[in-house]
Amino acid sequence: MGATVITDEHALDGGPGPLGATYGKMMMWFFILSDALTFSGFLAAYGFSRFKFIETWPIADEVFNHFPFLHGVNAPMYYVALMTFILIFSSVTMVLAVDAGHHMKKTKVAFYMLLTIVGGFIFLGSQAWEWKNFIKGEYGAVETKGGSILQFVQKQEDGTFKRVALADFATTLPEARTQHKRNNGVWFMDEATLPTYSVNEVVEGFKADESILVRSEYLNAEKHKTVLSRAESLKRLEEAKYVVEGANLVRNEYGHKLFANFFFFITGFHGFHVFTGVLINIIIFFNVLLGTYEKRKSYEMVEKVGLYWHFVDLVWVFVFTFFYLV
Repeated sequence: MGATVITDEHALDGGPGPLGATYGKMMMWFFILSDALTFSGFLAAYGFSRFKFIETWPIADEVFNHFPFLHGVNAPMYYVALMTFILIFSSVTMVLAVDAGHHMKKTKVAFYMLLTIVGGFIFLGSQAWEWKNFIKGEYGAVETKGGSILQFVQKQEDGTFKRVALADFATTLPEARTQHKRNNGVWFMDEATLPTYSVNEVVEGFKADESILVRSEYLNAEKHKTVLSRAESLKRLEEAKYVVEGANLVRNEYGHKLFANFFFFITGFHGFHVFTGVLINIIIFFNVLLGTYEKRKSYEMVEKVGLYWHFVDLVWVFVFTFFYLV
């Protein structure tokens, strides 16, 4: 039996492989392909769910309308657009870092890697801020016994309707409310944090202010939420069961519950990828400073982590398009 001779001296040490790609690059492309299929499945599930419940799906412009230090200013999608720009710009700095590596310019690689890391941290902080506002809520709503969400609006001089927060009309009643804990609750289950107002306080405050109307979660022919008449509003409030402030995995003041579930899962899963990418970039950054890749005479590791970072940015473009814009 003749011995097998490997003619390519780099075949087993990460050197050029199929199509001239190294082993490390091939494995990164395999990972990116599998992860792309995962995100595709999540976004497809989101699309199918939204199509099924299109009549009660929240309007993104009304949900993501906050901007830091501009409390009360309606800025629909502005901050999300800024987050997207920052993340895309971090891809540009990563390209510059890879190009500097090809020219063996250590200082420029470190500089552009640092800018990429800063961009990643800003995006993560912005996403945390978005989560905080989404969870906390701004206006509040009530949920009926059938699970429908009722929001409150007030007619403006120009004929449009403006959302009204519960704090603007809810009254205070001398009633005792107790949050159930494991030691005094039913089935040893903890109750969620008590809302600021009870259902009775919201209903009585609504009755006292005739300028307030109820807006249902259903879209009308003009693609706006349906505003009920005063009589219809009072009738629907008879079914009120819970006061909802913000959103969680159980209740959602913005509309259909699945919207919050998908928001937390998809943006959280992507945020985990960004966080992982930032950690890897930090490790590569310190290796650059230590001269690890100068000694190897190759900055291929920067290029490999760059592929992952570009993928994360590209995924966010799809999330931004399907979740926020469409």
